[in-house]
Amino acid sequence: MASGPPYTPVVRSGEWIVVSGQIGLGPDGLADGMAEQLRVALSNLEALLADQGATVADVVKTTVFLTTMDDYAEMNEVYLDTFTGTPPARSAVAVAALPLGALVEVEAWARIGAD
Repeated sequence: MASGPPYTPVVRSGEWIVVSGQIGLGPDGLADGMAEQLRVALSNLEALLADQGATVADVVKTTVFLTTMDDYAEMNEVYLDTFTGTPPARSAVAVAALPLGALVEVEAWARIGAD
């Protein structure tokens, strides 16, 4: 049996690309603070999209999970650094906890090849 998480980080089905929840985990571990974790998580998301020939401009829906809604305003500021122009549809929810003690997690749905 393979080790690692029991999910696939990115799945493509025709025009659709689904990116599993990304946390702010980089080569040196989990980033410090919510804002930096979100930056790393969004960078991870961008890399997974690029592997499928997509960009954040192709994202039509995201879900952001926060461990506290006290971070909501700061999350919005950081989020808009990545999703410029008209941002995708989004849900933002508070959760009790996230993997590895993360403060924020982002999942996304993207669509390419059709208008």
